[in-house]
Amino acid sequence: MTVSTPRSLDSLTAARLAGMLRGIEKESLRALPSGRLALTPHPAGLGSALTHPSITTDYSESQLELITGVHKGAEACLAELTEIHRFVCAVLARDGEEMLWVSSMPCELPNDETIPLAYYGTSNIGRAKSVYRMGLGHRYGRRMQTISGIHYNWSLPGLDNADYFALIRNFRRNAPILLYLFGASPAVCSSFVEGRAHDLEPLPSGSMFLPWATSLRMGRLGYQSEAQASLAVSYNSLERYADSLHEALTRPYPAYEAIGIRNLGGEYNQLATTLLQIENEFYSTIRPKRTIRPGERPLHALRERGVEYLEVRLMDLNPFETVGIDAATMRFLDLFLLHCHLTPSPPDSPEEIATLARNQQRTASRGREPGLTLTREGTEVVLTDWARELMDALEPIGERLDAIRGRSTADYQAALAMARDRLARPETLPSARVLSEMAASYDNGYLTFVRARSIAAREALLATPLDPATLARYEAVAEQSLTAQRAIEAAEQEPFEVFRQHYVSAARLEPSREPERVSA
Repeated sequence: MTVSTPRSLDSLTAARLAGMLRGIEKESLRALPSGRLALTPHPAGLGSALTHPSITTDYSESQLELITGVHKGAEACLAELTEIHRFVCAVLARDGEEMLWVSSMPCELPNDETIPLAYYGTSNIGRAKSVYRMGLGHRYGRRMQTISGIHYNWSLPGLDNADYFALIRNFRRNAPILLYLFGASPAVCSSFVEGRAHDLEPLPSGSMFLPWATSLRMGRLGYQSEAQASLAVSYNSLERYADSLHEALTRPYPAYEAIGIRNLGGEYNQLATTLLQIENEFYSTIRPKRTIRPGERPLHALRERGVEYLEVRLMDLNPFETVGIDAATMRFLDLFLLHCHLTPSPPDSPEEIATLARNQQRTASRGREPGLTLTREGTEVVLTDWARELMDALEPIGERLDAIRGRSTADYQAALAMARDRLARPETLPSARVLSEMAASYDNGYLTFVRARSIAAREALLATPLDPATLARYEAVAEQSLTAQRAIEAAEQEPFEVFRQHYVSAARLEPSREPERVSA
């Protein structure tokens, strides 16, 4: 393939920028006032985790995932995310004292096997979702799956598959800048690493940390695995990417074959013994996505209809923001993604992919270390110098966006100014603020710090409740989702093993096939 050519700012027409869309998927653990993980079932008042369009669960029954619709502006996206939070907090307050944990790294966890897997009912699709999570627990441990993050879904009109994959390559190259600016997980509760090998340093409070860390979530303690480290997924084209995933989804992996599909009692251990059970198991900082049709596998959808939007996956929850993110951060992500689109994007290589992985690990664990260098195009570059160069490149994009929007406030330039200020004053970086707040007010205690921030967020959301009409609308959607789940369960006829074998069959990943049944 050839290197993509640079694009001028003029290619970002007013019509294209007006069509730029974004949405949020935000994970949060349900926690008790003590700072321990809540072990209760998914609250019935929130509806069905299987069928609710905005409120579901991720890995654990205790891990909520809140999903906005698609929005043309950051303000509207943030408003919906806040509205969903208000409803969730109202239901949790009505049922008891549970709260949403505002940090990416988890609260105090019980033994690994005690962490409850998400439950989606008795339908085949519901069982498949739970079995998939059982497989993740066997493969990586349940504690790793209690980490939470924010996914930023983004699209721009006029991009084809090649454009999106060129953008992805540049995003991966520049991703350390985002970890530096927005990483907010430099410390953990000691329960998270109990019995695991790690290089964290202890604090007198019993918490663990790394002094220069930005995002332990994106480091070796986070979504990493020896098995997936063997994958060198290429982003040089949709075809190369799809072929890499196809191979991982169909290649048996000896360690997972040893686990087996079922245990001796007949209960399911996992959906498949391949390197990846399903597409979502592939951990990455950014994914090409396509909305799937009923019964369709995500890889089939990508192959058939191409990339629809991108899912940015490396953003930590910001514990200083009530809902984990603010509009300025969203706008900075817009600028960052547009820059990745406008910049020439040479093809990647296995050697570069390995370099990017090292850069990510170095930034996650040591990003604020003065003078830290990363490898860029074969040369060692100081991370903060690289970040300053990026800020300069973002300046004209911010000016153009603000000019086209025609508002009295220069919101995109303000977002860039926020990032420049963090770069100039590293003590204001979220990861630095977490450690300084822990030291100043919480005796260096991670749990006590996040517990206090979580209570404050809960009180702020409850202090501005939904109006009666909006509350009634959310309650109606919750009830409708429960009705929809019951209908799915009532219609089930096929034995689950037949469903499972069909779902994981390699044929369903191939292009030019009609989608069938329901997806996990």
